[in-house]
Amino acid sequence: MGMDRQIKKKKWPPRKIAGLASIVIFVAVVLYLFLFKLNKSTLNVQKERLTISTVTRGPFQEFIPIQGEVVPREQYFLTAEEGGRVDEIYMEAGTMVKIGDPILKLDNSNLHLTIMWREAELFQQSNNLRNTRLSMEQYQLTLSQEMANIENQLQQQKRTYERYQELIKDDLISQHEYELAKDQYEYLVHRKELVAESQKIEMAFRKAQVISLEESLERMQRNLAIARQKLENLTIRAKVSGHLTSLDAEIGQTKNPGDQIGQIDVLTGFKVKSQIDDLYLPRIEVGRQATFPFAGETHHMVVKKIYPEVRDQRFEIDLTFTGKEPEGIRRGLTLHIRLELGDVSEAILLPRGGFYQTTGGNWVYVVDESGGFAIKRSIKIRRQNPQVFEVESGLEPGEKVITSSYESFGDMDQLILK
Repeated sequence: MGMDRQIKKKKWPPRKIAGLASIVIFVAVVLYLFLFKLNKSTLNVQKERLTISTVTRGPFQEFIPIQGEVVPREQYFLTAEEGGRVDEIYMEAGTMVKIGDPILKLDNSNLHLTIMWREAELFQQSNNLRNTRLSMEQYQLTLSQEMANIENQLQQQKRTYERYQELIKDDLISQHEYELAKDQYEYLVHRKELVAESQKIEMAFRKAQVISLEESLERMQRNLAIARQKLENLTIRAKVSGHLTSLDAEIGQTKNPGDQIGQIDVLTGFKVKSQIDDLYLPRIEVGRQATFPFAGETHHMVVKKIYPEVRDQRFEIDLTFTGKEPEGIRRGLTLHIRLELGDVSEAILLPRGGFYQTTGGNWVYVVDESGGFAIKRSIKIRRQNPQVFEVESGLEPGEKVITSSYESFGDMDQLILK
Protein backbone atom coordinates (compact mmCIF):
# COMPACT_ATOMS: atom_id res chain seq x y z
CA MET A 1 0.00 0.00 0.00
CA GLY A 2 1.60 3.22 -1.10
CA MET A 3 1.67 6.38 0.95
CA ASP A 4 -1.12 8.94 0.34
CA ARG A 5 0.11 12.17 -1.44
CA GLN A 6 -0.72 15.42 0.43
CA ILE A 7 -2.73 17.84 -1.72
CA LYS A 8 -1.83 21.57 -1.29
CA LYS A 9 -4.77 23.92 -0.75
CA LYS A 10 -5.03 27.06 -2.85
CA LYS A 11 -4.32 30.20 -0.81
CA TRP A 12 -7.06 32.43 -2.37
CA PRO A 13 -10.00 30.47 -3.64
CA PRO A 14 -12.53 32.51 -5.70
CA ARG A 15 -15.15 32.23 -3.01
CA LYS A 16 -12.85 33.75 -0.44
CA ILE A 17 -11.81 36.53 -2.77
CA ALA A 18 -15.46 37.34 -3.49
CA GLY A 19 -16.24 37.38 0.21
CA LEU A 20 -13.34 39.66 1.03
CA ALA A 21 -14.23 41.98 -1.87
CA SER A 22 -17.79 42.23 -0.59
CA ILE A 23 -16.54 43.13 2.86
CA VAL A 24 -14.15 45.77 1.46
CA ILE A 25 -16.89 47.33 -0.71
CA PHE A 26 -19.32 47.35 2.21
CA VAL A 27 -16.76 48.97 4.47
CA ALA A 28 -15.89 51.49 1.74
CA VAL A 29 -19.55 52.35 1.20
CA VAL A 30 -20.18 52.70 4.92
CA LEU A 31 -17.04 54.77 5.30
CA TYR A 32 -18.00 56.96 2.30
CA LEU A 33 -21.49 57.54 3.60
CA PHE A 34 -20.14 58.21 7.08
CA LEU A 35 -17.61 60.72 5.82
CA PHE A 36 -20.13 62.25 3.43
CA LYS A 37 -22.62 62.77 6.23
CA LEU A 38 -19.89 64.39 8.28
CA ASN A 39 -19.26 66.90 5.50
CA LYS A 40 -22.65 67.16 3.79
CA SER A 41 -26.06 67.37 5.42
CA THR A 42 -28.64 65.58 3.31
CA LEU A 43 -32.40 65.33 3.24
CA ASN A 44 -34.70 62.96 1.37
CA VAL A 45 -37.52 64.77 -0.47
CA GLN A 46 -40.35 63.67 -2.74
CA LYS A 47 -39.52 64.84 -6.26
CA GLU A 48 -43.18 65.04 -7.26
CA ARG A 49 -43.77 67.74 -4.66
CA LEU A 50 -41.10 70.03 -6.12
CA THR A 51 -41.15 72.56 -8.93
CA ILE A 52 -38.03 72.13 -11.06
CA SER A 53 -37.32 74.88 -13.59
CA THR A 54 -34.77 75.11 -16.38
CA VAL A 55 -32.31 78.03 -16.58
CA THR A 56 -32.56 79.75 -19.98
CA ARG A 57 -30.95 82.58 -21.92
CA GLY A 58 -33.26 85.12 -23.47
CA PRO A 59 -34.49 88.73 -23.59
CA PHE A 60 -35.02 90.29 -20.15
CA GLN A 61 -37.39 93.19 -19.56
CA GLU A 62 -37.50 94.52 -16.02
CA PHE A 63 -40.95 95.72 -14.99
CA ILE A 64 -43.13 95.96 -11.89
CA PRO A 65 -46.85 95.31 -11.49
CA ILE A 66 -48.76 98.36 -10.24
CA GLN A 67 -52.38 99.39 -9.88
CA GLY A 68 -53.76 102.64 -11.20
CA GLU A 69 -57.04 104.50 -10.95
CA VAL A 70 -58.64 106.12 -13.99
CA VAL A 71 -59.23 109.83 -13.31
CA PRO A 72 -60.10 112.80 -15.54
CA ARG A 73 -57.12 114.20 -17.39
CA GLU A 74 -57.76 117.65 -15.92
CA GLN A 75 -58.96 118.25 -12.38
CA TYR A 76 -59.47 121.58 -10.67
CA PHE A 77 -59.56 121.72 -6.88
CA LEU A 78 -61.71 124.37 -5.25
CA THR A 79 -59.87 125.96 -2.32
CA ALA A 80 -60.80 128.70 0.11
CA GLU A 81 -58.45 131.59 -0.71
CA GLU A 82 -59.83 133.45 2.30
CA GLY A 83 -61.16 132.02 5.52
CA GLY A 84 -64.75 132.46 6.59
CA ARG A 85 -68.06 130.93 7.52
CA VAL A 86 -70.12 129.22 4.80
CA ASP A 87 -72.97 131.68 4.21
CA GLU A 88 -74.64 130.45 0.99
CA ILE A 89 -74.34 127.36 -1.24
CA TYR A 90 -75.38 127.81 -4.86
CA MET A 91 -74.42 124.43 -6.38
CA GLU A 92 -74.64 120.81 -5.24
CA ALA A 93 -72.09 118.07 -5.91
CA GLY A 94 -72.85 116.08 -9.04
CA THR A 95 -73.97 119.04 -11.15
CA MET A 96 -72.35 120.42 -14.30
CA VAL A 97 -70.86 123.91 -13.92
CA LYS A 98 -69.63 126.56 -16.33
CA ILE A 99 -66.62 128.77 -15.89
CA GLY A 100 -67.49 131.73 -13.64
CA ASP A 101 -70.50 130.08 -11.98
CA PRO A 102 -70.73 130.92 -8.24
CA ILE A 103 -70.58 127.72 -6.18
CA LEU A 104 -70.70 129.02 -2.61
CA LYS A 105 -70.16 132.16 -0.57
CA LEU A 106 -68.23 132.65 2.65
CA ASP A 107 -68.71 135.45 5.16
CA ASN A 108 -65.82 137.09 7.04
CA SER A 109 -66.71 139.93 9.45
CA ASN A 110 -63.04 140.75 10.14
CA LEU A 111 -62.50 141.35 6.44
CA HIS A 112 -65.49 143.73 6.33
CA LEU A 113 -64.06 145.68 9.30
CA THR A 114 -60.63 145.80 7.66
CA ILE A 115 -62.13 147.29 4.48
CA MET A 116 -64.06 149.91 6.49
CA TRP A 117 -60.88 150.89 8.36
CA ARG A 118 -58.85 151.08 5.15
CA GLU A 119 -61.52 153.20 3.46
CA ALA A 120 -61.52 155.66 6.41
CA GLU A 121 -57.71 155.77 6.38
CA LEU A 122 -57.71 156.37 2.63
CA PHE A 123 -60.25 159.21 3.00
CA GLN A 124 -58.12 160.87 5.70
CA GLN A 125 -54.95 160.55 3.66
CA SER A 126 -56.71 161.94 0.60
CA ASN A 127 -57.76 164.99 2.64
CA ASN A 128 -54.20 165.43 3.91
CA LEU A 129 -52.88 165.38 0.36
CA ARG A 130 -55.48 167.84 -0.83
CA ASN A 131 -54.75 170.27 2.09
CA THR A 132 -50.99 169.96 1.54
CA ARG A 133 -51.37 170.74 -2.15
CA LEU A 134 -53.58 173.74 -1.36
CA SER A 135 -51.08 174.97 1.22
CA MET A 136 -48.25 174.61 -1.29
CA GLU A 137 -50.16 176.54 -3.92
CA GLN A 138 -50.85 179.36 -1.39
CA TYR A 139 -47.20 179.38 -0.37
CA GLN A 140 -46.14 179.56 -4.01
CA LEU A 141 -48.39 182.61 -4.41
CA THR A 142 -46.88 184.25 -1.32
CA LEU A 143 -43.37 183.54 -2.60
CA SER A 144 -44.22 185.05 -5.96
CA GLN A 145 -45.53 188.20 -4.30
CA GLU A 146 -42.47 188.45 -2.05
CA MET A 147 -40.13 188.01 -4.99
CA ALA A 148 -42.08 190.60 -7.01
CA ASN A 149 -41.69 193.16 -4.19
CA ILE A 150 -37.97 192.48 -3.90
CA GLU A 151 -37.48 192.80 -7.65
CA ASN A 152 -39.45 196.06 -7.67
CA GLN A 153 -37.36 197.51 -4.83
CA LEU A 154 -34.19 196.30 -6.56
CA GLN A 155 -35.23 197.92 -9.84
CA GLN A 156 -35.93 201.26 -8.18
CA GLN A 157 -32.73 201.15 -6.19
CA LYS A 158 -30.76 200.21 -9.31
CA ARG A 159 -32.01 203.35 -11.09
CA THR A 160 -31.13 205.50 -8.06
CA TYR A 161 -27.69 203.92 -7.83
CA GLU A 162 -26.99 204.44 -11.56
CA ARG A 163 -28.14 208.10 -11.36
CA TYR A 164 -25.91 208.71 -8.31
CA GLN A 165 -22.99 207.23 -10.21
CA GLU A 166 -23.37 210.09 -12.77
CA LEU A 167 -23.96 212.77 -10.15
CA ILE A 168 -20.94 211.87 -8.05
CA LYS A 169 -18.71 212.46 -11.06
CA ASP A 170 -19.71 216.19 -11.09
CA ASP A 171 -19.77 216.41 -7.28
CA LEU A 172 -23.50 217.11 -7.33
CA ILE A 173 -24.05 214.76 -4.37
CA SER A 174 -21.99 213.94 -1.38
CA GLN A 175 -19.85 210.83 -1.13
CA HIS A 176 -22.02 209.67 1.78
CA GLU A 177 -25.23 209.80 -0.27
CA TYR A 178 -23.56 207.84 -3.07
CA GLU A 179 -22.31 205.12 -0.74
CA LEU A 180 -25.75 204.76 0.92
CA ALA A 181 -27.35 204.23 -2.51
CA LYS A 182 -24.62 201.74 -3.44
CA ASP A 183 -24.95 199.76 -0.19
CA GLN A 184 -28.75 199.63 -0.47
CA TYR A 185 -28.49 198.34 -4.04
CA GLU A 186 -25.98 195.66 -3.16
CA TYR A 187 -28.08 194.64 -0.15
CA LEU A 188 -31.17 194.19 -2.33
CA VAL A 189 -29.18 192.12 -4.88
CA HIS A 190 -27.91 189.87 -2.10
CA ARG A 191 -31.33 189.67 -0.49
CA LYS A 192 -32.91 188.56 -3.80
CA GLU A 193 -30.37 185.73 -4.03
CA LEU A 194 -31.03 184.62 -0.42
CA VAL A 195 -34.81 184.72 -0.84
CA ALA A 196 -34.58 182.78 -4.12
CA GLU A 197 -32.40 180.08 -2.47
CA SER A 198 -34.68 179.92 0.57
CA GLN A 199 -37.77 179.62 -1.63
CA LYS A 200 -36.10 176.87 -3.66
CA ILE A 201 -35.33 174.81 -0.53
CA GLU A 202 -38.78 175.35 0.94
CA MET A 203 -40.53 174.37 -2.33
CA ALA A 204 -38.37 171.23 -2.64
CA PHE A 205 -39.39 170.23 0.89
CA ARG A 206 -43.08 170.84 0.22
CA LYS A 207 -42.93 168.94 -3.10
CA ALA A 208 -41.28 166.00 -1.29
CA GLN A 209 -44.14 166.13 1.21
CA VAL A 210 -46.67 165.94 -1.60
CA ILE A 211 -44.82 163.05 -3.31
CA SER A 212 -44.67 161.15 0.00
CA LEU A 213 -48.38 161.71 0.56
CA GLU A 214 -49.15 160.65 -3.03
CA GLU A 215 -47.12 157.43 -2.61
CA SER A 216 -48.79 156.72 0.71
CA LEU A 217 -52.20 157.32 -0.85
CA GLU A 218 -51.37 155.02 -3.78
CA ARG A 219 -50.21 152.31 -1.37
CA MET A 220 -53.45 152.65 0.60
CA GLN A 221 -55.45 152.40 -2.62
CA ARG A 222 -53.62 149.18 -3.55
CA ASN A 223 -54.19 147.74 -0.07
CA LEU A 224 -57.86 148.63 -0.29
CA ALA A 225 -58.08 147.02 -3.73
CA ILE A 226 -56.47 143.85 -2.32
CA ALA A 227 -58.90 143.84 0.60
CA ARG A 228 -61.84 144.28 -1.78
CA GLN A 229 -60.45 141.43 -3.94
CA LYS A 230 -60.33 139.28 -0.81
CA LEU A 231 -63.96 140.18 -0.20
CA GLU A 232 -64.72 139.14 -3.80
CA ASN A 233 -62.80 135.89 -3.23
CA LEU A 234 -65.27 134.95 -0.50
CA THR A 235 -67.55 133.99 -3.39
CA ILE A 236 -65.96 130.80 -4.72
CA ARG A 237 -66.52 130.41 -8.45
CA ALA A 238 -65.82 127.69 -11.01
CA LYS A 239 -62.50 128.43 -12.72
CA VAL A 240 -63.21 125.78 -15.38
CA SER A 241 -66.29 124.19 -16.93
CA GLY A 242 -66.96 120.59 -16.00
CA HIS A 243 -68.49 118.22 -13.47
CA LEU A 244 -68.63 119.34 -9.82
CA THR A 245 -67.52 115.96 -8.50
CA SER A 246 -67.34 116.84 -4.81
CA LEU A 247 -68.26 119.71 -2.50
CA ASP A 248 -67.38 119.65 1.19
CA ALA A 249 -69.36 122.51 2.69
CA GLU A 250 -72.32 123.01 5.01
CA ILE A 251 -74.06 126.27 5.97
CA GLY A 252 -72.37 127.70 9.06
CA GLN A 253 -69.22 125.61 8.63
CA THR A 254 -65.92 127.49 9.09
CA LYS A 255 -63.28 127.22 6.36
CA ASN A 256 -59.64 128.26 6.79
CA PRO A 257 -57.51 129.75 4.01
CA GLY A 258 -56.18 126.93 1.83
CA ASP A 259 -58.87 124.41 2.82
CA GLN A 260 -59.97 122.21 -0.08
CA ILE A 261 -63.69 122.62 -0.61
CA GLY A 262 -64.43 120.62 -3.73
CA GLN A 263 -63.30 119.34 -7.10
CA ILE A 264 -64.29 119.97 -10.70
CA ASP A 265 -63.45 117.31 -13.30
CA VAL A 266 -62.95 118.47 -16.88
CA LEU A 267 -64.53 115.70 -18.95
CA THR A 268 -62.31 115.89 -22.04
CA GLY A 269 -60.27 112.73 -21.47
CA PHE A 270 -58.73 110.48 -18.85
CA LYS A 271 -55.38 109.63 -17.31
CA VAL A 272 -54.29 107.09 -14.68
CA LYS A 273 -52.91 107.84 -11.22
CA SER A 274 -50.80 105.22 -9.49
CA GLN A 275 -48.97 105.01 -6.17
CA ILE A 276 -45.63 103.18 -6.17
CA ASP A 277 -43.20 102.03 -3.47
CA ASP A 278 -40.54 104.72 -2.95
CA LEU A 279 -37.89 102.03 -3.54
CA TYR A 280 -38.46 102.58 -7.29
CA LEU A 281 -38.41 106.40 -7.22
CA PRO A 282 -34.83 106.73 -8.61
CA ARG A 283 -35.60 104.30 -11.45
CA ILE A 284 -38.85 105.69 -12.84
CA GLU A 285 -38.57 108.37 -15.49
CA VAL A 286 -41.00 110.37 -17.58
CA GLY A 287 -41.53 108.50 -20.85
CA ARG A 288 -41.34 104.97 -19.40
CA GLN A 289 -43.72 102.58 -21.16
CA ALA A 290 -46.48 100.56 -19.50
CA THR A 291 -49.12 98.06 -20.65
CA PHE A 292 -52.42 96.85 -19.23
CA PRO A 293 -55.14 94.40 -20.29
CA PHE A 294 -58.63 95.75 -20.93
CA ALA A 295 -61.61 94.27 -22.79
CA GLY A 296 -59.51 91.36 -24.01
CA GLU A 297 -56.76 93.50 -25.51
CA THR A 298 -53.39 94.85 -24.37
CA HIS A 299 -53.20 98.64 -24.29
CA HIS A 300 -50.21 100.94 -23.93
CA MET A 301 -49.49 103.89 -21.65
CA VAL A 302 -46.58 106.19 -20.88
CA VAL A 303 -45.41 107.89 -17.66
CA LYS A 304 -46.37 111.55 -18.06
CA LYS A 305 -45.57 113.06 -14.65
CA ILE A 306 -43.77 112.03 -11.46
CA TYR A 307 -44.68 113.52 -8.07
CA PRO A 308 -41.48 113.14 -5.98
CA GLU A 309 -43.18 113.80 -2.63
CA VAL A 310 -43.16 110.58 -0.59
CA ARG A 311 -46.03 109.77 1.78
CA ASP A 312 -46.23 106.52 3.73
CA GLN A 313 -43.22 105.26 1.73
CA ARG A 314 -45.07 105.71 -1.57
CA PHE A 315 -45.01 108.30 -4.34
CA GLU A 316 -47.44 109.06 -7.15
CA ILE A 317 -47.18 109.11 -10.95
CA ASP A 318 -49.51 110.07 -13.81
CA LEU A 319 -49.77 107.87 -16.88
CA THR A 320 -51.49 108.78 -20.13
CA PHE A 321 -52.83 106.53 -22.88
CA THR A 322 -50.76 106.33 -26.05
CA GLY A 323 -53.00 106.68 -29.05
CA LYS A 324 -56.76 106.44 -28.69
CA GLU A 325 -58.28 105.84 -25.26
CA PRO A 326 -59.70 102.32 -24.89
CA GLU A 327 -63.43 102.04 -25.56
CA GLY A 328 -65.37 101.83 -22.30
CA ILE A 329 -62.75 103.42 -20.02
CA ARG A 330 -64.48 105.41 -17.29
CA ARG A 331 -63.64 107.33 -14.15
CA GLY A 332 -62.86 105.25 -11.04
CA LEU A 333 -61.79 102.04 -12.82
CA THR A 334 -58.78 100.22 -11.34
CA LEU A 335 -56.27 99.00 -13.92
CA HIS A 336 -53.59 96.35 -13.40
CA ILE A 337 -50.53 97.78 -15.12
CA ARG A 338 -47.11 96.41 -16.04
CA LEU A 339 -44.63 99.30 -15.79
CA GLU A 340 -41.26 98.92 -17.50
CA LEU A 341 -38.15 99.89 -15.51
CA GLY A 342 -35.48 99.42 -18.17
CA ASP A 343 -34.67 98.49 -21.75
CA VAL A 344 -34.77 94.91 -23.09
CA SER A 345 -31.42 93.08 -22.73
CA GLU A 346 -30.09 89.52 -23.22
CA ALA A 347 -29.69 87.68 -19.90
CA ILE A 348 -29.59 84.30 -18.11
CA LEU A 349 -33.10 83.80 -16.73
CA LEU A 350 -34.43 81.80 -13.80
CA PRO A 351 -38.23 81.52 -13.29
CA ARG A 352 -39.52 83.05 -10.07
CA GLY A 353 -40.62 80.80 -7.22
CA GLY A 354 -41.07 80.35 -3.50
CA PHE A 355 -37.36 79.65 -2.94
CA TYR A 356 -36.63 83.39 -2.98
CA GLN A 357 -38.44 83.95 0.34
CA THR A 358 -35.96 81.60 2.06
CA THR A 359 -32.70 82.37 0.26
CA GLY A 360 -33.17 85.98 -0.79
CA GLY A 361 -31.77 84.88 -4.16
CA ASN A 362 -28.32 84.17 -2.66
CA TRP A 363 -28.38 80.39 -3.28
CA VAL A 364 -30.46 77.60 -4.87
CA TYR A 365 -30.60 73.83 -5.13
CA VAL A 366 -29.27 72.75 -8.54
CA VAL A 367 -30.48 69.33 -9.71
CA ASP A 368 -27.75 66.91 -10.84
CA GLU A 369 -27.87 65.63 -14.43
CA SER A 370 -28.84 62.20 -13.07
CA GLY A 371 -31.92 63.76 -11.45
CA GLY A 372 -31.21 61.79 -8.26
CA PHE A 373 -30.06 64.65 -6.03
CA ALA A 374 -29.75 68.44 -5.85
CA ILE A 375 -26.75 70.38 -4.50
CA LYS A 376 -26.87 73.76 -2.75
CA ARG A 377 -25.08 76.43 -4.82
CA SER A 378 -24.42 80.15 -4.31
CA ILE A 379 -25.74 82.44 -7.04
CA LYS A 380 -26.11 86.17 -7.62
CA ILE A 381 -29.34 87.75 -8.87
CA ARG A 382 -29.20 91.19 -10.44
CA ARG A 383 -32.72 92.27 -11.42
CA GLN A 384 -36.18 90.75 -11.55
CA ASN A 385 -39.69 91.10 -12.91
CA PRO A 386 -42.88 89.25 -11.91
CA GLN A 387 -41.95 86.27 -14.11
CA VAL A 388 -38.18 85.76 -13.94
CA PHE A 389 -34.94 86.67 -12.19
CA GLU A 390 -31.90 87.92 -14.11
CA VAL A 391 -28.98 85.73 -12.96
CA GLU A 392 -25.65 87.53 -12.82
CA SER A 393 -23.53 84.52 -11.81
CA GLY A 394 -23.73 80.94 -10.52
CA LEU A 395 -25.98 79.32 -13.12
CA GLU A 396 -25.72 78.38 -16.77
CA PRO A 397 -28.46 77.91 -19.40
CA GLY A 398 -29.81 74.34 -19.42
CA GLU A 399 -29.25 73.68 -15.71
CA LYS A 400 -32.26 72.65 -13.65
CA VAL A 401 -33.09 74.39 -10.38
CA ILE A 402 -35.65 73.65 -7.67
CA THR A 403 -37.71 76.89 -7.62
CA SER A 404 -40.51 75.87 -5.24
CA SER A 405 -40.41 76.78 -1.53
CA TYR A 406 -37.39 75.75 0.57
CA GLU A 407 -39.23 76.34 3.82
CA SER A 408 -39.13 72.67 4.95
CA PHE A 409 -35.53 72.00 3.82
CA GLY A 410 -33.72 73.82 6.62
CA ASP A 411 -30.14 74.54 5.63
CA MET A 412 -29.29 71.20 4.00
CA ASP A 413 -26.36 71.00 1.58
CA GLN A 414 -27.92 68.24 -0.51
CA LEU A 415 -31.39 66.95 -1.28
CA ILE A 416 -31.88 63.29 -2.24
CA LEU A 417 -34.75 63.24 -4.80
CA LYS A 418 -37.04 60.21 -4.55
